[in-house]
Amino acid sequence: MNLHGKTAVITGSTSGIGLGIAQALARAGANIVLNGFGDAKAAIDEVARHGGKVSHHPADLCEVEQIEALFAHAEAVFGAVDILVNNAGIQHVAPVDQFPPEAWDKIIALNLSAVFHGTQRVLPGMRARDWGRIVNVASVHGLVGSTGKAAYVAAKHGVIGLTKVVGLETATSNVTCNAICPGWVLTPLVQKQIDDRVAAGAEPRQARQDLLAEKQPSLAFVTPEHLGELVVFLCSEAGSQVRGAAWNVDGGWLAR
Repeated sequence: MNLHGKTAVITGSTSGIGLGIAQALARAGANIVLNGFGDAKAAIDEVARHGGKVSHHPADLCEVEQIEALFAHAEAVFGAVDILVNNAGIQHVAPVDQFPPEAWDKIIALNLSAVFHGTQRVLPGMRARDWGRIVNVASVHGLVGSTGKAAYVAAKHGVIGLTKVVGLETATSNVTCNAICPGWVLTPLVQKQIDDRVAAGAEPRQARQDLLAEKQPSLAFVTPEHLGELVVFLCSEAGSQVRGAAWNVDGGWLAR
C-alpha cells in the first residue's frame, strides 16, 4: 500500500489504538498529524521511526474551535487532509440513574460530536479532490449494549449511524467512510477494569482471562497493530468499495 503524499489526521493518537494506527499509516507512507494529551514528543519519535513526516496538535476535541484549529494546523503543515481517523474517546461507568450529567455531556461531546465536526470539516476538501478516507473507531458497543456504559454505548451507536449516512452521501465519489468496532483492546481503560478485579482479590493473570472470557471467545486481546493494518486496508484501492460499514474486530464477541 502506497500512501505517499497523503496526509492523515488521527485523533487521540499519542498512545494506544490511535498511536498504533498512526504507525501503520506512517509505514504506508502517509504524513501524520497526531492529536492528544499524552507525551507528544515520545509519540512523534515513535511514529517517525516508521517514515514520513509527523506533527502534533493538542486540540481539546470537546471544543469546536479547537477542532477547527487542529485541521487548520494540518493544512498549514501539509497542505490538505486526505485521511481522517476519528479515534479519540473517553469512558465512564455507572448505572443510568447514577450517571453524572457532566460525564454524559463530555462523553457525547468527545466520542460522538467531535466525529461529526471533524467529518464536516474535511469533507469539502475531500470532495473537491475526489479522494478521501474517513475511518471512525467505534466499538462493539456501537453494535451491542453493556450495563453501566450508557453514554459510551449511545455515542458509539451514534458513530455507526453517522458512518452509514456519510457512506451513503459519498457513495458515488472516491471518498469513503467506514467504522471499525474493536472488542477488548488492552488500553488504559481496559487495564483499569483488570486492576479493579485484582483489587477485589483476583490474581492478575486470572483477572485478564476472566475479563476476556466474559465477552471475547478468542481469549486474546485485539491489538493496535491489528486495527492499524485494517485502517491501511480501508485506505487502499482494495477497500474502495467498503462503504458505510461497521467492521468488527472482536475475537468473536459478536459471533455468539
